[in-house]
Amino acid sequence: MASQPLSRVLSRTVSSPLSALRRQSPQLSLRWLSSASRPPMVVLAHHRPTLQRHHQPVTQGRTGVPSNRRTIFIETDTTPNADALKFRPNHPVLPEGFPVSFLEYLTPRSTLQPPYPSPLAAKLLNVDGAVSVFFGSDFITVTKDSDANWAHIKPEIFSLITEAITRGEALVNVVDVRQGKEGAEGAEAEEAVRYNEEDEEVVGMIQELLETRIRPAIQEDGGDIEFRGFENGNVLLKLRGACRTCDSSTVTLKNGIESMLMHYVSSPPLFIHAPAPTPTAGMLSPRC
Repeated sequence: MASQPLSRVLSRTVSSPLSALRRQSPQLSLRWLSSASRPPMVVLAHHRPTLQRHHQPVTQGRTGVPSNRRTIFIETDTTPNADALKFRPNHPVLPEGFPVSFLEYLTPRSTLQPPYPSPLAAKLLNVDGAVSVFFGSDFITVTKDSDANWAHIKPEIFSLITEAITRGEALVNVVDVRQGKEGAEGAEAEEAVRYNEEDEEVVGMIQELLETRIRPAIQEDGGDIEFRGFENGNVLLKLRGACRTCDSSTVTLKNGIESMLMHYVSSPPLFIHAPAPTPTAGMLSPRC
């Protein structure tokens, strides 16, 4: 060993690991390529929930602290009345269990009067061109002046409804009529439903037909109908919302509602009577 040259010993010592490395290099390179070609599934799975959280809509709460809430969507439906549009937010308009099923505001003053003042209705009636606001259980109908343009009114209505719902504001408040002398005097007195006791069976049939067959169809058009009485074969009704000022309301009453009532209630003969709309009317009375 000592007689061997030092260079040969060093060459043999270094060449042994190198030759072993050369024998393993094909396997190492293939293993590295195989592992490198795989997509980093673990890394992507680890980051995926974080990406979803960042894409969730965040709105501002009433306390000023951001909070996760569902996005507010508002759909619009045209109505037979060209001057009325129906706005349907994905949020209830009237709270569950509300004392009445619909409300109508025809003047700015009516939005402040008991028993159901509405900050949102006040803002909507303040929009230039808006003349009335109707609240259904899950929709809002805004009627404009015939000279106004929806292109100017519609964006502002969208903004006001979205802002009120996003902030968590009450769209309608319930106030005791006795609170405030001015409010009590300004509120529209509720008219009693008029009919004779002997017509109670017929009135019950009329009310059932209105509730199950007629009201749902009129609500689809952004309005509602109210039964006010039955006298001498005359059915007293009031159209509300988009139907109140619609040019085809007479056709709706005569050809639609009157025909249906006469079909199901054959005796006595029935005739529809609806009073002309009153532009100075205030708050809507509850349905019967």
